Amino acid sequence: MSSLPAARTAELPTWERDKIIKSPGTRYFLLALIVFYLILTAFTLEIDWGRIASGIPRAGRMFSGMIPPDLSRLQLMLNGVLESVQMALAASLFGMILAVPIGICGASNLVPRPVYFVGRSIIILTRTFHEIIIAIFFVKIFGFGPLAGVLTLIVAGTSFIAKMVAEDIENLPPGHLDAIRATGAGFFKLLLYCVAPQILPRYLGVSIYRLDANIRHSTVVGIVGAGGIGQTLAATFSRYDYNFSCTILIAIVALVFFGEIVSSWIRSYLR
Repeated sequence: MSSLPAARTAELPTWERDKIIKSPGTRYFLLALIVFYLILTAFTLEIDWGRIASGIPRAGRMFSGMIPPDLSRLQLMLNGVLESVQMALAASLFGMILAVPIGICGASNLVPRPVYFVGRSIIILTRTFHEIIIAIFFVKIFGFGPLAGVLTLIVAGTSFIAKMVAEDIENLPPGHLDAIRATGAGFFKLLLYCVAPQILPRYLGVSIYRLDANIRHSTVVGIVGAGGIGQTLAATFSRYDYNFSCTILIAIVALVFFGEIVSSWIRSYLR
């Protein structure tokens, strides 16, 4: 095959990687700004390098103290794991139930404006605080134990699922809602025959994801006294019982892996 003439080859367009910021000067300016910010942050954080140096050997002693794991108190560990699983299941169930009416109230194309503002306000307020902060509140109100953990996970799960439900309803094609309304169907028939069939698959998928997240979070909220295996883990660290801490950490990893496997299987079954 003969090669193209040199003049024609010069006319062919050359490929260039697409750049988000076209101007080289702007790119270099932003890069210099980021570097300056990182340097400024390093000085303003007042990092104590002496404490970091002394913490490295302390970390070595802590990790070496975890070996071998303590298997003599497996029953105590299993009780904590079972409590975490029960917390996650109960919170996921109640979260799925409560999220539906709140999500419907938070859909602007389905309810009047006053109801919409109330629904969106509930979603925003419950999503404002991290699970640990919510758990601290419930521990202060109801005391230590799994009740505070279950209530924390219910609030977090409800807000998460409700936000997804509200956004899915708002993303429905307007023509579908108008067609059902044109038949004279009431509000509940509109939910039953138009909204539910279209958002149900995603609702179930998000709920299964939230169950997986609740299993992980149930091991975290216990650190502030909200029950579960996390509460036992926090107690072992406070007693410098690192051997048993290692056993609990292994159990938490196994629990999260198990939750991921179960949620993946359920999602594949739903598909």
